[in-house]
Amino acid sequence: MEKADVTVYGALWCNDCKRTKKFLGEQRVPFLWVDVDQDPAGLAIVEHINAGKDIIPTLVFADGSSLVEPSNAALAAKLGLQTSAKMSFYDVIIVGGGPTGLTAAVYAAREGLETLVIERSALGGQAGVTQRLDNFPGFPDGVAGSEFADRLAQQARRFGVELLQAQEVTGITFENGSPCVGTADGKRYGASAVLIATGSTYKRLGVPGEDELIGAGVHFCATCDGPFYRGEHVAVIGGGNSAAEESVFLTRFADKVTMLVRGDALTASHVAVEKVRENNRIEQRFDTEVVELVGEKKLKGIVVRDRATGATEELKPSGVFVFIGLEPNSGWLPATIERDSAGFVLTNPRLETSLPGVFAAGDVRQGSTKQAASAAGEGATAALMIREYLTKYPNTKILAVDMAPAGA
Repeated sequence: MEKADVTVYGALWCNDCKRTKKFLGEQRVPFLWVDVDQDPAGLAIVEHINAGKDIIPTLVFADGSSLVEPSNAALAAKLGLQTSAKMSFYDVIIVGGGPTGLTAAVYAAREGLETLVIERSALGGQAGVTQRLDNFPGFPDGVAGSEFADRLAQQARRFGVELLQAQEVTGITFENGSPCVGTADGKRYGASAVLIATGSTYKRLGVPGEDELIGAGVHFCATCDGPFYRGEHVAVIGGGNSAAEESVFLTRFADKVTMLVRGDALTASHVAVEKVRENNRIEQRFDTEVVELVGEKKLKGIVVRDRATGATEELKPSGVFVFIGLEPNSGWLPATIERDSAGFVLTNPRLETSLPGVFAAGDVRQGSTKQAASAAGEGATAALMIREYLTKYPNTKILAVDMAPAGA
């Protein structure tokens, strides 16, 4: 395991602690978790830092400094993440820093376009928190998701792309003839064209107990949270590629992994299915539906129902990892951008949305294949389509130069 850059002192019932762990996990920052309810020495450190008070989360960094109950913005600043852009206007703004967005950024910047990428989590998107990519062209031995993400970001920076992370785009408007994006810190940035490449996130179960237990036994990222379950029993909910691949990965830490699958077979690729079958630490239970997650401050059990007989029982894994499909990150978009009934963005063959100057590509777009290689391909295509669009509307940038400066 990587050496921890920060130690987080907290408790499982603490919502701010959950948020902090989630933020560090998204940014791929190695951290050591100390539960002060179980560790008297850890509690003593918290009290020493806070003049006798029990305030959590308390974070201690490798340089000896500390933060107490930090906001995500304060954490981002401490980690040296760029969250604000240098200019108020760009040729192209790309919302999303996964394979689609970063590939589009490389292509756009190589065309001489001033390019800004805004990513709400860590650069690399879901690919960055995937344990390993085995089917991306050019990597015959596979590549770690974190390494793949770092390579994409380095390549974009080499061509002069400006990259923001831990910053969320809250909306798109059309002002002075050009699209304009607003961010969570109240700033606005204009562009000649905008590319929506926000991808998708794992679906939730929607069962009682789920919301309360996220981060306290219920997880959506095996890479982020798997190490917390060394020598224990965990459950994986789902039967597709992600569920199969992450189940295999979790056996690096857990003694036993139980896959709970609604259908009568795995729907993952043949390679992924074989990996599951060959691993004697993975148990598969089919025709099994999760109906409730039990616990108050920590997960205590899972109530499952046999879909064939209707019988219910309670399982007692230490943790649960949910991989039941994806939903698009499109809820922040204005109603003027058309989507299908599931929320995926509709585009024409040129990847243009219903809002002039706004394009969409990758997992957020209806019809995408949800694969890293095709996501990168769509990013390249989108950049070329944007270049062509800008040649047809050469005055777009001129119309937008009067926009209010960022932060106004």
